[in-house]
Amino acid sequence: MNKTFWCNCLSMERKFRFKPLVRKYSKMTGELKVLTEDKQQSGTSYKAGLRQANNFGKDVHVVDMRSDTITRPSPEMRRAMAEAEVGDDVYAEDPTVLKLQKRVTEITGMEDSLFVSSGTMGNLIAVLAHCWERGSEIIIGDLSHIIKYEQGGASQFGGICLRTVKNKDDGTFDIEEMLSKVRDPVDIHNPITRLICIENTHNVCGGRVLPLEWIDQVVAVSTQRNIPVHVDGARLMNAAVHLNVPPSRLLRGCASVSICLSKGLGAPVGSVLSGSKTFIQRALRLRKSLGGGMRQVGILAAAGLLAVNNMVDRLADDHLHAKMIGEAINSMNSENMQVDMSALESNILMVETKRPLTPEDVAARLSQITEKESEELREKIVVRCFGMTRTRMRITTHADLSRQDIEAAIRKLKYIIAEYDSVS
Repeated sequence: MNKTFWCNCLSMERKFRFKPLVRKYSKMTGELKVLTEDKQQSGTSYKAGLRQANNFGKDVHVVDMRSDTITRPSPEMRRAMAEAEVGDDVYAEDPTVLKLQKRVTEITGMEDSLFVSSGTMGNLIAVLAHCWERGSEIIIGDLSHIIKYEQGGASQFGGICLRTVKNKDDGTFDIEEMLSKVRDPVDIHNPITRLICIENTHNVCGGRVLPLEWIDQVVAVSTQRNIPVHVDGARLMNAAVHLNVPPSRLLRGCASVSICLSKGLGAPVGSVLSGSKTFIQRALRLRKSLGGGMRQVGILAAAGLLAVNNMVDRLADDHLHAKMIGEAINSMNSENMQVDMSALESNILMVETKRPLTPEDVAARLSQITEKESEELREKIVVRCFGMTRTRMRITTHADLSRQDIEAAIRKLKYIIAEYDSVS
């Protein structure tokens, strides 16, 4: 371990350490004063929260709503994995992988599909496959997952420029602005616009479902300019369930899509990339070069196959649970925390906090239990979530949450909202 390593560790610790509750709330009970001191040592942001994942006692009801990626394989899924027929997938001889790829191809309405290890890999391969030449450029929303959470991989590995357009609150962007970003290919000073990327549902915008009319417009104007459209469809099935349309309708005219198996669908690993046969042949080469060639991976594909066949319709339960939480928060008529129910369309719930209260303050309080609270509620509840922006806290519902979990989370949220309101 060198000096630089330890300096980086210290820097990260300082970056994600929680500050005390704002002064406005410093006159709360003695119990909560102690809480603010403890909070500095064991903050519960997404990053810091990972360090205390298993620190809660057995008598504590933990409702983990940080992400729909935390789901664990069901007994049925584990059984399918254990009994999966396997082969060498690099030789295209794993029968379970082939079944999964064929099934996703049917669902998307595209020509072919490829199983990859993650959504980030799927998006990266898609961009590289479309932008076969270095010096290409893609147009993409500034709040997209590819921009915010995938390390600029297209630039790192493909020499590809990323040109952003401003995302609106609903996850769309202005089509005229998009068109203004398309480069003139004749001008030798410019990179060449090779791809347009959209995200459905849109994570940072709060799980928003892209309107069909807008998708059709993007595809139409892109087709006129011979520019393909890639869909980051990590939660595409949530969008299909919300709109009550087949996933293929959301992809009409699009060139490719990456669908995650390990979010709402509950599989432990993997995504599937779909597109034309030529596109998938390129994607296969790229997957290999990125270290994504896997051998007897039917063990994982079996979970994915069960997920796409059996776990889509139940996404409606996740959407309902998110609405239950949002309605419960708003029933408190609090000035400190509110939910825009008109923007709640899937399993991602954004709670707006009123400054000086911050999302980090609320997430930290939700992860703590006071004596007074446990006495009044007659139970110990921890709710795990995190701050997404300076004023928004993200709550995500998923397959591992029962109705009892949701009701417990609601009791905890109502309690701490009343607590904040009593001193504001």
